[in-house]
Amino acid sequence: MLNALVWGVSWWPFRQLQEQGLHPLWATVLVYLVAVAVIGFTRPHAFGQVLRTPALWVLVVASGTTNAAFNWAVSIGDVVRVVLLFYLMPLWVVVLARLLLKEALSAMAAVRVLLALAGAAIVLWPEGGQGWPLPHSLPDWLGVVGGFSFGLNNVMLRREAQRSEESRALAMFCGGVLVAGGLATVLGLQGQAPWPPAPAVGWVAMALVLSGFFLVSNLALQYGAARLPANVSSVVMLTEVLFASVSALLLGGGVMTVSLALGGGLILLAALLSTLERSAAAHG
Repeated sequence: MLNALVWGVSWWPFRQLQEQGLHPLWATVLVYLVAVAVIGFTRPHAFGQVLRTPALWVLVVASGTTNAAFNWAVSIGDVVRVVLLFYLMPLWVVVLARLLLKEALSAMAAVRVLLALAGAAIVLWPEGGQGWPLPHSLPDWLGVVGGFSFGLNNVMLRREAQRSEESRALAMFCGGVLVAGGLATVLGLQGQAPWPPAPAVGWVAMALVLSGFFLVSNLALQYGAARLPANVSSVVMLTEVLFASVSALLLGGGVMTVSLALGGGLILLAALLSTLERSAAAHG
């Protein structure tokens, strides 16, 4: 729950940092650089494990893309809309699990895919009904890409479950630094994103505090997920949508419309069904 809370309300500090001149991508680099330093200091052998394991580099890219896309999207777009598009993740997990884990496509999985697609179509349907229900803005695209990357991240975590926790955690944190940093550098060289401002007490302190919250939330997630049934953890993580939506509506980070509520309901139903299916399989 703590992890879901931190992720759900993280849009606000990222926007505050952006107002002080620190682009969300550079903020992501700083947040995860602190985590990399902590793991590197306490578990230095984890670096060798990541470097020697090509599969963990897929996790680096997947996690890095997830964090870069999500943090950037919630900093510039409607938070409620972005989070709902991000939670199309169960749709991508079905496809990726079939391709990478050779899991069979069950009837329930097909139902989840249809629900998620219907929800996405409603959320993305253009105002006035003209055009196709596709992402029409950068935040929309970032939300969809972030959700796909999150699905790949989760599938790779299952595929590489035999790896040590510190190596997987380091791979994920390194991804946040490398992918966000690489993208920010490219955009900076093209003049499409500002370089980090000169150090100032205000934004540096906020970035360090945010880093601490993300590190603690990740440790909380690993602690809780290791001790709770997977279906329970998945349901708890869905509260991120609640935290993000309520905080956005209260603090002016998003608006709720009928189409957003209806489409979002179908997307969340698909995510909930995925947890129920895993629960039934575990007890079967």
